[in-house]
Amino acid sequence: MDNPEPAHIYKSMEFDTDIVIVGGGLNGPALALALAQTGHRVTVIDALPEAARLAENFDGRAYALALSSQQLLKAIGVWARIADHAQPMLEIKVTDGHAGHGPSPFFMHFDHGEIEEGPMGFMVEDRHLRRAFLDAMGELDGISQISGTSVVAQEVTGSGVRVTLEDGRCVTGRLLIGSDGRKSGTAVRAGIKRQGWDYGQTALVCAIGHELPHGGVAHQFFMPPGPLAILPLTGNRSSIVWSERSEAAEAINALDEAAYLQVLRPRFGDFLGEIELVGARFTYPLNLTVAESFVADRLALVGDAAHGMHPIAGQGLNAGLRDVAALAETLVLAARRGEDIGSGLVLERYQQWRRFDTATLAMTTDMVNRLFSNDNPLLRLGRDLGMGAVGALPGLRRGFIREAAGLTGDLPRLMRGQAL
Repeated sequence: MDNPEPAHIYKSMEFDTDIVIVGGGLNGPALALALAQTGHRVTVIDALPEAARLAENFDGRAYALALSSQQLLKAIGVWARIADHAQPMLEIKVTDGHAGHGPSPFFMHFDHGEIEEGPMGFMVEDRHLRRAFLDAMGELDGISQISGTSVVAQEVTGSGVRVTLEDGRCVTGRLLIGSDGRKSGTAVRAGIKRQGWDYGQTALVCAIGHELPHGGVAHQFFMPPGPLAILPLTGNRSSIVWSERSEAAEAINALDEAAYLQVLRPRFGDFLGEIELVGARFTYPLNLTVAESFVADRLALVGDAAHGMHPIAGQGLNAGLRDVAALAETLVLAARRGEDIGSGLVLERYQQWRRFDTATLAMTTDMVNRLFSNDNPLLRLGRDLGMGAVGALPGLRRGFIREAAGLTGDLPRLMRGQAL
């Protein structure tokens, strides 16, 4: 048989599951679906109780999904569940300036009409995306979910791994995946160190309702303390990711709603009319953190567990989903060739595929943040002229549009909308 199903390869093995995924946020479930749909048995372990992952009320959190990420969600059967809740991003406008003084006359304007594939991306609320993943996983026999308990220990046992949960249970598998965030316990227990630094910035995250329609336009306004992203949601609503120096951000977040809006308004402007807060407010410190290795003995890291970067281009989740697509393709092809999916040779292929791309993206976001988050007049002149040049050169502008849509580089099959 040229392409044996994983079930045939593994049927004589004694493990509880083929792949153990620690972390049930977004990347973990996406990987579970991709692998289970190709015959692998997958167990997803999440510390949060299932009820906490099924919140129905809008809490202000949302994600910018690049077009290639949407293609992945289509390929694993999730997109149809959230399509009605997704807001296409038809244009992106990038400007530079000071709060209350308006933007520089030099700017970048990207329009989806300059590429053939469709919108550059979509905004989707966290509550809809998480619910879609949970529902999709619940419909597949190949996926087991363990919620409300944490992993406290992990060990390699010859041809497999064993993880121990805080409630005393143990789960064995052929491969362990860490999808448990920037402070990944999976990486720590495997002895994987991290490199990075703190930016001294904190992101204020909220959602606003506004008087006028946004037209599907996303805005990135660079100011000396940090960037402000205004990202369109369905209806007359937008998601805000607003970076400030950490001390200032702490003071702003402590304000009541009226005072908070008073600080936001001069930064936001009046182009969408009157604004009001909808949902909750959040803050999170901004840093760069990259694992020194994405793999270890029978272990691989994806998403923020492998690399956490500045949200300046909204690429955090998209980079994680590209990890998911690359790892799933690597494992599925290895299994069809009869290889041990947990072997170092197989996992190193995944690392080679993703390491350079993520390092480049992390350094690019770091460089852009440092270039724009200051008030140096020479740097300001240089960046304004640079934005003007990009806006004036169609070929260069089209390249930026394709990059924003996630259509560049060595794309895995899932990110091209193709089944594994």
